[in-house]
Amino acid sequence: MAHIQLLGTGGTIASRSHGTRGAVAIDTSAALVPTQYGDVTVHARDVMTTGSYRLDLADLRRIAEAVGQALADPGTDGVVVTHGTDTLEETAFLLDLVHASPKPVVVTGAQHTADSPEADGPRNVAEAVRAAADEHLRGAGALICFNGTVRSARGARKVHTTASSPFGGGTAVAHMAGDRLVVTATPRRYPPLPTPPAAFDGTRVEIVTAYPGASPDLLDHAVELGSRAVVLAGTGVGNAGPGFAEATKRATENGCVVVLSTRAPWGPVVPTYGNGGGIDLVAAGAIPSGDLNPFQARILAAVLLSYDTAPEEFPETFETYR
Repeated sequence: MAHIQLLGTGGTIASRSHGTRGAVAIDTSAALVPTQYGDVTVHARDVMTTGSYRLDLADLRRIAEAVGQALADPGTDGVVVTHGTDTLEETAFLLDLVHASPKPVVVTGAQHTADSPEADGPRNVAEAVRAAADEHLRGAGALICFNGTVRSARGARKVHTTASSPFGGGTAVAHMAGDRLVVTATPRRYPPLPTPPAAFDGTRVEIVTAYPGASPDLLDHAVELGSRAVVLAGTGVGNAGPGFAEATKRATENGCVVVLSTRAPWGPVVPTYGNGGGIDLVAAGAIPSGDLNPFQARILAAVLLSYDTAPEEFPETFETYR
């Protein structure tokens, strides 16, 4: 009999409507699950109970530490984390970066509140528990389970605000076929990083987005405010308008890391263009994010900086995990 620990953090799955005040996360994790699903037992406890739009890096570290403690329990075969969908992709990616155990970690949530007639939380939790207990997903890292699909945390992002399947991207590793979980792929794994120290909580990494007429002053301002890194969400394969290459050079010369990502939902950063485009941004010191979107690139940058990774060491280390 497999044993799963479920860690609740809040989100829509734990929320109930409060009239004109809107939905608020109030339910405990114990209210989400029975103590047993078939031959799988579940122990639920709360790490926090809040909407994921309110989380900061300290909260993400707290969740990662709780997951690490659960995985260290020899009587635990896997972990499920219930989480709000707004920032689930960031938390799940952090969990994947620091995941050193073969035991699955599966993050899930809901698009409808617990008191909605269309509540989808119970189904998502049941399927996440099944995935966390599946021996074929051992070694798969941190995963996201939603509406019958299990996908890798890396590369996943929320792509729809209200749809029952709000996540896309990553690697689809399994799906439900009736009551059976069918595993179809194993995500590529990277060397696990240590769980970030307390310094992670205050590591400032801002995101600046490129668009027609965007001002490079925003990048300068982020540096002035004390950002240790800035993720530039460029256009296309990684470009930005006039002045951004010069602002990137100023930032890197002042010891601030600049990571070049893309605002496009899918595809890698491939520096191609001059005249202030990706070629010039990289020449000015920007580090391409590879396949990482701006939000997951920000998490990786914050983790590496929390270890006091020196700016000159940052590009090689970042490249290993991008």
